[in-house]
Amino acid sequence: MIEVCVVDDQTLVRQGIRSLLSYSGEVVVTAEASDGDEALEVIRRHRPDVVLLDLRMPRRDGIATLEALRGRGDETPVLVLTTFDDDELVLHALRSGAHGYLLKDVTFEHLIGAVRTLAQGGTLVEPSVTQRLLDAAASQPQPGFLDGLLRAEDLSERELEILRLMAAGYANHEIADVLYLAPGTVKNHVSSLLLKLGVRDRTRAVLRALDLGLLGARGQDDVEGA
Repeated sequence: MIEVCVVDDQTLVRQGIRSLLSYSGEVVVTAEASDGDEALEVIRRHRPDVVLLDLRMPRRDGIATLEALRGRGDETPVLVLTTFDDDELVLHALRSGAHGYLLKDVTFEHLIGAVRTLAQGGTLVEPSVTQRLLDAAASQPQPGFLDGLLRAEDLSERELEILRLMAAGYANHEIADVLYLAPGTVKNHVSSLLLKLGVRDRTRAVLRALDLGLLGARGQDDVEGA
C-alpha cells in the first residue's frame, strides 16, 4: 500500500481526499495535517510515501513547508494541490522542491495515478496548465541561473526538440510518437538532458531551461506545430 499524508487547512477537503483514496485499494491516508507546522511533525513521525500539500494555509503555508522539508534534507515526494489562480505559487512551489502539482478538481483516476507516479519516483506536470506556468516562469527568471551555465548551443537540435515537448507536458512515449523515435532513444535523450541541466527530474529540467532562456516563443511555436 502507498502511504499518503494529506495537508490542507480545510477539514472537508482532507476528508474528501481520504475517502477517495480509500476506494483505490492501493493507497491509504496514514496522516493528516491542517497547516505546515503540523505537517512537518507528522511527516517526520509517519514517513509517508507521498505528501499531498495545499499551498494556501494559515501559519506556515505550503511554500514555507516545502522549504523547511528541503532544509532538513527530507526528500519525501510532495504533490501540490492548486487552483487555476495559483500559477505563481505553483511555480514557486516547484522551485522549492515540489515533485508536481494537480488541480483540486482532479478526477479520481488522475489522483490515484499521480500518487502512484510520485511513489514510484516520478514527477507530474499537469498539461492543462503547463503553458500558463511557462509564461509565468519566462517573466520571472531565477536570479543567478544565467551566469556561466548551459547555453542553447550546448544542446543538440534533437535535445532542444525533446526539451520543448517536455515543457508542453508530453510523456516519453508521446514524444517518441511525435518525433518518430524509439521510446528507448527518447529515454536516453531525456537522461542526457537531465545530466546537462544538472537536475534530477523533468519538472526541474523545464524550470531550469526557462531560467537559462532555452525555451522561448519559437520553441513553443515548434511544439504547437509538431
